[in-house]
Amino acid sequence: MPDLRVLLADDHPVFLAGMRQLVDAMPGMTVAAETTNGTDAVAAAESLALDVAVLDLHMPGLSGVEATRAITTRNPAVGVIILTMMDDDESLFAAMRAGAKGYLLKGAGPTEVAQAITAVGNGAAVFGPGIAHRLIDYFATPQRASAEQISGLTAREREILTLVADGHSNAAIAEQLFLSAKTVRNHVSNIFAKLHVADRAQAMVRARRAGLGS
Repeated sequence: MPDLRVLLADDHPVFLAGMRQLVDAMPGMTVAAETTNGTDAVAAAESLALDVAVLDLHMPGLSGVEATRAITTRNPAVGVIILTMMDDDESLFAAMRAGAKGYLLKGAGPTEVAQAITAVGNGAAVFGPGIAHRLIDYFATPQRASAEQISGLTAREREILTLVADGHSNAAIAEQLFLSAKTVRNHVSNIFAKLHVADRAQAMVRARRAGLGS
């Protein structure tokens, strides 16, 4: 199995160098590129075949949230992990709405970071222990959770989720929207990540709660 190709973006050179050493030392992953600003991170995600992007929140050019939104919209197969000092709910949920599949604090240990990269690279969503508890508490209220999550979808993702809610298969959605089957699969995967659901049935429930579908 090929190594996961990882992009690292952080405006602190010392931290960036440490992250490169961490990734280079781990089997199954390799640093494909590193940048010190959000604009270059988005450009790298577009020009390189990446699996995971690890981004800081506060960077020159585009912020981590803006870079996440751009990357996940243009390259939905790339899993974004936010690695930051910011522990507030506003930063966390802004990153989730933008499409991040992971959110870790910079106090996380090397093993935790490496495990998160591997998990997100394989399609999972990963959050630090304290972050996970806050997400569970927040999304314990279904109506609030559905509205918050749906608002973070792009227009195309909402369109596809509506068709999913109406029971259409990926193949039918691709035919109706004149998209390739792979593009629809990637969008559906990104929708699942943003809604924090595991399958189409759960996605349909969230969509119906938010008023999507006929």
